[in-house]
Amino acid sequence: MRILPLRTASGALLSVAAIGGLLVLAPVSAHAQWWRSAPADFEDCAAQAEKASAKEEKASRLSECNAKFAGRRKTGGGYSYYDFMQNRNFDIAGPNPTPEEQKKIDEEYIAYLERERRNKATAVLAEKHQEKEQQKQQPQPQPVSLRSDEKIPVPVASPAKQAARAEALRARSANCVKGTFSCDWPRLSESINEFKKMFGAPPPPSKGKKG
Repeated sequence: MRILPLRTASGALLSVAAIGGLLVLAPVSAHAQWWRSAPADFEDCAAQAEKASAKEEKASRLSECNAKFAGRRKTGGGYSYYDFMQNRNFDIAGPNPTPEEQKKIDEEYIAYLERERRNKATAVLAEKHQEKEQQKQQPQPQPVSLRSDEKIPVPVASPAKQAARAEALRARSANCVKGTFSCDWPRLSESINEFKKMFGAPPPPSKGKKG
């Protein structure tokens, strides 16, 4: 029995492993291309997918068709590509957009975003303008004006405050030195107030003695 060198044996094992891997992957590759002949477009692919017996297999095949072909046939000929980002259809020559067609679609999408931005800005300005107009139309409160012959009533102290004030003046007069200005002024001020009351004039505010 001939013994192979270690390197030759390792190479043989790798070859066997590679062949085994190809045998395992072969059914998967065959399953991925389930169509008998290469479909020309989505409609051709979908027609072949409909021949699947199981419902789950049919849905899986239709999903593969949708991933393979972006365009859809038009009634009058040619194909149409629907861009859901713009909610718009684009005419294309084949079942998938060419690089030039895809570039044009991308440029249209940029312009679409710019139009959307401008429309939103215009809507915001229009809403603010409408709010201002509504505020102008609302009735504004009118200021209350007094007639020339109307007099503003002067606040009068309560009887309790008047009695307390008179008592304070009497106490101050009893303790002050007669003949001085600080002693005679409260009585003189009180006489002036009584005189003004007789003629309807409001009494001046009294000032306490500063210590």
